[in-house]
Amino acid sequence: MQRKFLKNLGFLLVLNLMIKPFWLLGIDRTVQNTVGAADYGFYFAVFNFSFLFNILLDLGITNFNNKNIAQNNHLLTKFLSKIIVIKILLFLLYIVFTIGGALLINYSREQIIILSFLAINQFLISFILYLRSNFGGLHLFVTDSIMSVLDRLLMIIICGVLLWGNVVGEFKIQYFVYAQTIAYGLTAFAGLTVLLRQTASPFLKLKWDWPFFLMILKQSFPYALLVLIMTFYNRIDSVMLERLLPEGETHSGIYASAYRLLDAANNIALLFSVLLLPIFAKMIKQKQSIEELSKLSFTLIIIPALILATGAYHYSSEIMELLYSRHADETIIDYTLRMEASSNVFRVLMCSFIAISSTYVFGTLMTANGSLRLLNIIALSGMILNITLNLTLIPMLQAYGSAISTFFTQFLVAGIQIYLVTKIFRFNINYSLISKLVIFVIGIILINRISLMLPYIWYINFLIMCVAGLLLSFITKLLSIRQILTIIKYGE
Repeated sequence: MQRKFLKNLGFLLVLNLMIKPFWLLGIDRTVQNTVGAADYGFYFAVFNFSFLFNILLDLGITNFNNKNIAQNNHLLTKFLSKIIVIKILLFLLYIVFTIGGALLINYSREQIIILSFLAINQFLISFILYLRSNFGGLHLFVTDSIMSVLDRLLMIIICGVLLWGNVVGEFKIQYFVYAQTIAYGLTAFAGLTVLLRQTASPFLKLKWDWPFFLMILKQSFPYALLVLIMTFYNRIDSVMLERLLPEGETHSGIYASAYRLLDAANNIALLFSVLLLPIFAKMIKQKQSIEELSKLSFTLIIIPALILATGAYHYSSEIMELLYSRHADETIIDYTLRMEASSNVFRVLMCSFIAISSTYVFGTLMTANGSLRLLNIIALSGMILNITLNLTLIPMLQAYGSAISTFFTQFLVAGIQIYLVTKIFRFNINYSLISKLVIFVIGIILINRISLMLPYIWYINFLIMCVAGLLLSFITKLLSIRQILTIIKYGE
């Protein structure tokens, strides 16, 4: 399984690193620079509000399905058409709650219109993730990898034409939302077409089955509750900024500009859990030891997380100024203050990525094991802490307060998950790995400090730091080329 994990992880990472950085830096960043912080903050706050009832689109079905298809491939034909009917009905329920919630907090007509399209996008995303859970469960990781970037590739094409093709006059944030709708719709259609070829019937026959719905609801509810709670403490920040502060859209835009790279890093780290969940589930069912795979996956994700987080902390101002230009209606003083605020938020958010990365291994392992009750208790604790800190810190520190809330929440959740995994699976405390990590952290901080003094352009210094950090991981023997090559060549 280690061999399968490494080979498919390599393919998945290469494919995503070819597409998603261009989407992030070439399209998403350009959109914010084009429309300005306030307009993008307006979109970002509404976008995050569309996430708050997102669980109603799925009710944990995707994670439940991924685990069950991985352990019982024959269930695909039985489940597919019935689950699609359930997804459509859940979409209608989601629309009622989302639009109702928006009206309750006095969203304007313009916000409601944008929210309606974003709600459709959320349904399409949820449907794509459900389709991908089947590919992952069947261990069709190449197909799943292609599906993971197809929507972004289509959005790059559509938004690229709108931004630089002189097709429209002034680019508006609404065009960005419409482009997402088209791209997600085409991706969902392509995924469904491919998946139908894996079933006994090439045609989709929708069928409502009330007993099946109740069974799915009962078994997937713990997954649904977990996703709901995690969505609240991961997405509530920008909504609270927009609601709690005067000029809240601007502060939400500042938070969004700093959050963008964290979100991109999360999308890459998430690929680990996409592969690990079906692999862990199958290994647990077959009563295989998962300690070595857990160690390998944790090491592979935590090393780049530490390099990226420490580098982002030391080069935050340069990165923010590279990514964002001054908007036409913004004074130099306002731009300077915005860049300073974004840099401070960015430092804290990227440090929280270290904790987030570990949850993609240990949280996924607990999910595969069915330890949903414990995961829900952890997530609920994180949500209570996050909302409490936001209510306290946002009025005083604005977007920086939200970043601090995220930092403490993510480290609390990660720490508890690591502790529980060692107890549940009876892992031995790996003192050698811990000592190597401590040495590596100290070393990467020193490398960053030294790189700041090099007589080159800052991004050359940053690149040198990354290469030196990677070499340090081999020097400290956190990574071993020989071990990785042996696993790929001879591993199971």
